Amino acid sequence: MPHTETPGTEAAPQTRLRWWTELPLIVLVYACYSAGRLLVRGDVSDAVDHGLAILRVEKALFLNAEHPLNRLFTREPWLGVPADFWYASLHYVVTPAVLVWLFRSRAVRYRAARTWLMTSTFIGLIGFTLLPTCPPRLLEASHGFVDTMAHYSSYGWWGGEASAPRGLGGMTNQYAAMPSLHVGWALWCGVMLWRHGGTRTAKVAGVVYPLVTTLVVMGTANHYFLDAVAGAAVMGAGFLLAPSVMRAADRVRARVTARFSPAPQGSGGANSPIVSGGCQTSAGDRFPRQREQRPGAGAEPDASSTDAGNETPAPAR
Repeated sequence: MPHTETPGTEAAPQTRLRWWTELPLIVLVYACYSAGRLLVRGDVSDAVDHGLAILRVEKALFLNAEHPLNRLFTREPWLGVPADFWYASLHYVVTPAVLVWLFRSRAVRYRAARTWLMTSTFIGLIGFTLLPTCPPRLLEASHGFVDTMAHYSSYGWWGGEASAPRGLGGMTNQYAAMPSLHVGWALWCGVMLWRHGGTRTAKVAGVVYPLVTTLVVMGTANHYFLDAVAGAAVMGAGFLLAPSVMRAADRVRARVTARFSPAPQGSGGANSPIVSGGCQTSAGDRFPRQREQRPGAGAEPDASSTDAGNETPAPAR
């Protein structure tokens, strides 16, 4: 059976990856992600309807983790303020840090891990496009949610519009709640730390980071529980698609290389594998300056047609 590589288990890449090629690629993907969230705003009424529909589904399934967590974070600043800092900053810090760590110390695993992350991010962007969703904090107050980012805005750099710096809230899409890539990226980081960390501290961090992030996104009223589930599902889909994406990228790279590589030189001349330089020789012919072989003791000289016309006297015995 053909062997299919899964992300994080393949052999070393055929070409060595360089940071000056990886960094622009990552920046490009993140720019596409940010631009997609900004441009695909969707209709506000549809986003609100989708948010309320998620709430109804959660109530039908007896899932109501958002309300108690949000009340706890609103009532206790010692929990709410760190949670807001966690939500506003860590996904910008931890995810790139794990990528750099993999690149420097786990280069064999890096390409698959990076491809997994980027594939999942693009899938999440599709979700933002097809299903704009109003987060709990933007629903009417009658639904019982408090925007902790606005509630504790005096403690941080953010204002009342998502986690953007003050005055830049209009540059974000506040209705990109489904799926939660905060949870998805945290799950990716957790898997990388668990599988490749090598220490107990790294494995503990790999478990704690995605779990705390899930609690934070719900407690700050930025995501529903089903948004977090969808974020994990997106990462699962990216994991399954990453090997196909890498194979497609390899095929494209091979075609580009073949198209722009110099044509091989023709046979003959200096590159000919024939030692005679392309000259044909027959049996008995000697190359220029070829030394005559002396017959062994007791052996008669070999008579041949070429020696018959040679008038050079035989060497004295």
